[in-house]
Amino acid sequence: MRSVRSVLVGLGIAFIAYFALRALWWVGAPTPPNSLALAALTLFLATALLCLLWTAPTATVAAATEEDAEAGSGGGPLHPWACALALATAAILPTAMAFAVGPDARLRPYYAWILGGVGAIMTIVMSRRRPWIAWIGMIILTVGVVAWMGPAEPWGLGLIGSYIWVVVAQLMVLSLDRAARDTRRLTVLQRATSGWQASQTVRQRERRVQVQRALAVAGPVLTEAVASGGVLSEEERLEARIAEGRLRDELRGPRLLDDAVRDGIDAARRRGATVTVLDEGGLDDAPEAALELIRRELAETLSTSRSERVIIRTSPHESIAVTVVGRSADGGSEDVELWQEIAHPVLDA
Repeated sequence: MRSVRSVLVGLGIAFIAYFALRALWWVGAPTPPNSLALAALTLFLATALLCLLWTAPTATVAAATEEDAEAGSGGGPLHPWACALALATAAILPTAMAFAVGPDARLRPYYAWILGGVGAIMTIVMSRRRPWIAWIGMIILTVGVVAWMGPAEPWGLGLIGSYIWVVVAQLMVLSLDRAARDTRRLTVLQRATSGWQASQTVRQRERRVQVQRALAVAGPVLTEAVASGGVLSEEERLEARIAEGRLRDELRGPRLLDDAVRDGIDAARRRGATVTVLDEGGLDDAPEAALELIRRELAETLSTSRSERVIIRTSPHESIAVTVVGRSADGGSEDVELWQEIAHPVLDA
């Protein structure tokens, strides 16, 4: 956006220089520019350059929204003092130049330059996000030149062109603001997407590590079971069943597991219990500190459970993290032996 601002400032300076040359080009005038005309030109130059370049370090400018700065059409809203000077210039120039050139030359180019000059100032004011000031300035200019030139002549000498430039400036500012908002929105989406992709990459890496760990433990046992054609002793069958369950746990509920929880699940299976672990996404946003507390309570629950069927499931409830249900062997609803709800821990800020 800095290049856009530089281009607009360059165009503004070019127009200011053009109208300054027109103000000095008194072709056909009986006398050269007098002191009043030079004073009017000085007022025009000072006002135009001030409106174009001044960015005051005030609270008003400091509070300007980020999109105003990004749009680059002038460095934020124009300072109120500069706005007042622009309106005063629009009111003074028609009368000052009318007295400078005299009643017989008010339709000549060396008077009509103020139509484009004040129009250029109001175009700059519009680009500095002061639309009401710009339109009030154009109305003041119109009233002044109509009073000295008549109701019809100013329009053919450049007044209508000044209105067109102010309209174009307003449309340009609206377009730049819309582009800045779209760019900012796209940046937010890109950051969110990058964050999501990074989190998914981390989770995939963690999942691979967990699966590799499970395979390192369960792989040899399951490979031996396959190699023997399923002919196993009771002890080997138990080890194969535990290894299979361990691998399934790592795939279904990795965020629920740590060494203590794994040991508790293994102990339950070794005494003949069936343990099912299901992580259905309820802990996706939980911080690691909260997960450690949840796992600690889960390990304590497993160490005291004597149920023959244990189901460990994450909960979508906003206050409950994990539900542990223990049933008797027949699985009837009336035979629930254990119902433990592990709440989301409240962490200190």
